[in-house]
Amino acid sequence: MNRRNALKLAASGIVGLYLSPLLAQRNFLGSPDFKGPFEPTWDSLAKYQVPDWFRDAKFGMWAHWGPQCEPEAGDWYARSMYEEGSRQYKFHLEKYGHPSKFGFKDVINVWKADNWNPEELVSLYKDAGAKYFMAMANHHDNLDLYNSKYQPNWNSTKMGPKKDIIAGWEKAARKANLPFAVSVHAAHAWSWFETAQRSDINGPLAGVPYDGKLTKADGKGTWWEGLDPQELYAQNHPLSEKSDDNNGIHSQWNWGSGVAKPSETYIENFHNRTIDLIDKYNPDMLYFDDTALPLWPISDAGLRIAAHLYNKSFQKNKSVQTVITGKILTEQQRKALVWDIEKGQSNEIEPLPWQTDTCIGNWHYDRSVYENKRYKSAKTVIHSLIDVVSKNGNLMLNIPVRGDGSIDELERQIVKEIGAWMKLNGSSIYGTRPWKIFGEGPQQESAGALTAQGFNEGKGKAFTSQDIRFVQKDNVLYATVMDWPENGTAVIKSLGTEMSYYTGKIKQIKLVSTGEKLNFKQNNKALEVYFPKQKTEASFANALEIS
Repeated sequence: MNRRNALKLAASGIVGLYLSPLLAQRNFLGSPDFKGPFEPTWDSLAKYQVPDWFRDAKFGMWAHWGPQCEPEAGDWYARSMYEEGSRQYKFHLEKYGHPSKFGFKDVINVWKADNWNPEELVSLYKDAGAKYFMAMANHHDNLDLYNSKYQPNWNSTKMGPKKDIIAGWEKAARKANLPFAVSVHAAHAWSWFETAQRSDINGPLAGVPYDGKLTKADGKGTWWEGLDPQELYAQNHPLSEKSDDNNGIHSQWNWGSGVAKPSETYIENFHNRTIDLIDKYNPDMLYFDDTALPLWPISDAGLRIAAHLYNKSFQKNKSVQTVITGKILTEQQRKALVWDIEKGQSNEIEPLPWQTDTCIGNWHYDRSVYENKRYKSAKTVIHSLIDVVSKNGNLMLNIPVRGDGSIDELERQIVKEIGAWMKLNGSSIYGTRPWKIFGEGPQQESAGALTAQGFNEGKGKAFTSQDIRFVQKDNVLYATVMDWPENGTAVIKSLGTEMSYYTGKIKQIKLVSTGEKLNFKQNNKALEVYFPKQKTEASFANALEIS
């Protein structure tokens, strides 16, 4: 069988045996863990329909928070601290010492989360307009942030804070009456942590191994005596091809290009941990930081997890009311999952609902972003939200959390400014659906193309009053003018009579934020809307209700 046909069959869920010998070790079409109408195949999962609560919500907020936030030094700390010469390696040397003596396991040990108040933060996010909330259940660092049956030692109830982080977030979300989501990233620890197998090439400790290969026997007399670091690092295996290339992991994210293949024990442990998470905390949404599903295409573990969650929801609700997201999806996979675009957006109306996830700073808290005031503004967030919603998407926004569990005052102010706009204009966002076109104006002409799993945000021109975005709801058309028109007149070319998009007679136009009726004139070339003389609050995006 040639590679093209093998990939085609594997994507359909018919066969996976040609992609990896691991799949030959077990029944690829194994039964889902929770019985119901969904089987662990792409064909079966493609029967999925996105629930209305997700389509109506449009805006969620995320706490991408775990032990890598303790150093407050940014993303992928647990990997980069082992990359000799990197910014985070140098930071680690100065703050904690050499990674042969103080590794990431030791960072976990000093993480206490002593200022964490989940109820207060979730309440703040709800007040800012979030309609669902997501918490990180584990990252590539492999520490489970919940009372994990299958990661019994290296989880947050036994290590660091000695708290059930997911239970705390879930309780807060349920109290706020928000759908509760969890993000799962740990499938990649196998290759992601390979830097911990290294040693310095230069300096006084050249050749002294970092702590990535330590075993239970090495712990005598240490704080971690009796524990096996390999349950965390998972590095008792040969290195991937080109493992010394710090950026090489990106080309291996889909478990190809010479990556070291995980053992069946590792795969099944990840599967069991995730099923345990689902059954304990009953998430309404499961976010995977993976190409398609975790460990696909070398294993059907992700397919089995998806079938379990869908069947569990179906049995409870008589329909599937849960959401699973995945990245870089084929056309068939987009029917089975919600397509997630990381730090980017589609450039057209998508036929199926999708989501973008982004953050106002770095994913993990970075004190330098705070000190240099490099957070995204509320204006930037709102513009992204409006653009995404016009194209049938949702926006998931991460507010980076400090190691101690708090957010800083600059972040808090941005969240409040987002909330101020949402309170005035939320009716033009929530419950809407795409219109005939998503919009008009020069910004879209300059937008960047998607690369890998996204990463095209901020590549186009800034939005101006010439940029318009459309949505519809209950026979009302919403047109949002993406800045206050300096001459007082918004010109919407798509609503000229010769364009034939809007076939009815326009009787009334209101400024959503104030309810004020605006004067207008429609001719064959455009609709002209005459704005008030005084700017309104949060005038960087001005929703018009056209009826």
